[in-house]
Amino acid sequence: MSHLEGVSYTIFAVYLLCFLALSAVAGKQAGRRIWLFGEGTASQRVSAVLLVVSFALSAVWPIVHALGLDPIIGDPVHRVLDGIVADLIGHFLVGAGALIAMMSQMHMGESWRIGAAEGQVGEIVDTGPFAISRNPVFVGQLMLLTGLFLVFPGVVQAILLMVLFMAINAQVRVEERVLAATLGEPYGAYKKRVRRWLGTVG
Repeated sequence: MSHLEGVSYTIFAVYLLCFLALSAVAGKQAGRRIWLFGEGTASQRVSAVLLVVSFALSAVWPIVHALGLDPIIGDPVHRVLDGIVADLIGHFLVGAGALIAMMSQMHMGESWRIGAAEGQVGEIVDTGPFAISRNPVFVGQLMLLTGLFLVFPGVVQAILLMVLFMAINAQVRVEERVLAATLGEPYGAYKKRVRRWLGTVG
């Protein structure tokens, strides 16, 4: 593992620890459960499992690769993308994605939840990063994992990135239905102003 790869991986690991720590603090301060994946629909539970698995394996796989234990000999993705250019782009995405995701999570304050269940959502947060994206935490996480893929390119990492994208897309749709049912028109107005991923509606 090169120096740049090591720094990128460290940023990723620190982000995961901060995500868990900030979630624990938010739950303690609010005096309620914030992990709502188990209280949602079956589709949400599936997306939750995929999210957890993709993040967990993304944390483990670079170590496996660095130790030379990658079972895919002559990995075609690694052969094409491995190099300093991909490393630099990936390193930037890892850092920027981690920062965006963490700052967005902190900006949610008492409205922070992991998952969604009717009757257990907080107030709408539409300022800061949420003024230009309805899901800036997920946007940051996608940037982070895309960057990690570029730093540690390979078939397995590519599959994990695709799984993460599908899981996030499914989870966002579940959350949108729950928020619309619970918050009603204020959330509908917010959806009309701000796009799902990035940008505002003119």
